Amino acid sequence: MKLPHLLFILLIDLIWASNIVTIKLAIDETGPLTAVLMRYLFVFVLTLPWLRIVKGRMNEIFVAGVVAGAMFMGIGGVGFAVTDNVAALAIVSQLGVPFSLVLAVIFLKETIRWIRIAGTALAFLGIVIMGFDPALLNEWLGITLTIVASFIWAVGSLLFRRMQGINPLTIHAWLAFVSLPVLFCVALVFEPEQLAGIGQVRPDFWGWIAFSAIAASIVGHAGMSWLLQKYPVSVVVPLTLPTPLISAAIATFVFGTPVSGAFIFGALVTFASVAVITWRSASKQDDASLVREWAREMKR
Repeated sequence: MKLPHLLFILLIDLIWASNIVTIKLAIDETGPLTAVLMRYLFVFVLTLPWLRIVKGRMNEIFVAGVVAGAMFMGIGGVGFAVTDNVAALAIVSQLGVPFSLVLAVIFLKETIRWIRIAGTALAFLGIVIMGFDPALLNEWLGITLTIVASFIWAVGSLLFRRMQGINPLTIHAWLAFVSLPVLFCVALVFEPEQLAGIGQVRPDFWGWIAFSAIAASIVGHAGMSWLLQKYPVSVVVPLTLPTPLISAAIATFVFGTPVSGAFIFGALVTFASVAVITWRSASKQDDASLVREWAREMKR
């Protein structure tokens, strides 16, 4: 991998890791639904030039927009709003990886060996170990919502697999377009005061929202899609693994949340398990790509 591209991946890691702080600050300033609504408003405006009809794929795009956009971000935002220990959420959110693997086995009929099965089991065990931290007992609602959001993210990842060949910026434009009316209606019901008072928020709020929309959503996700077009999955994806640990460290430093031995041990178990699943899954995808390429060459 070229050095500029490697540095770009590390930049994306830092952006995603820092985004957990900006999300929490933005949500605390207004409300989770209102903050997510504003974020998608920014994303929509910035990706509007790429908004175009994709013939034969619009049903998939709309379903993915509701699931991976409004539902995932809305529920995840509420989880952030009711949780003080943001570092815990950074680790718990990694359950999206084993959830994706389980769903792929059930719905895509993928076969997995004992290594990834063990990794999946250990990922959940790590979260259970973290639960022995007395400080997290009062955070059960936020952690539960984050687990639900991680499952929804996993469902969304399966839907996105069906969208190969579509410009990532086009997908993000439609995702924002679909999510905006859903989030607006929900915020109007549950956060009418926050929505009405959006014009009186601190100026810092708009900086946090802009960072989430521009850096995390557009630079991060679109940039990662671009890198995956240039390099094998097994080269790119493992380089994103430091993100949850950096997120937890940044959140602990900024918000000053205490860290216990149970939290550290459980986080390391979950991180190691996700690393195993990611590496094995990436290798499997690369093997499949090589087989398809070989088959194409044989037909020529």
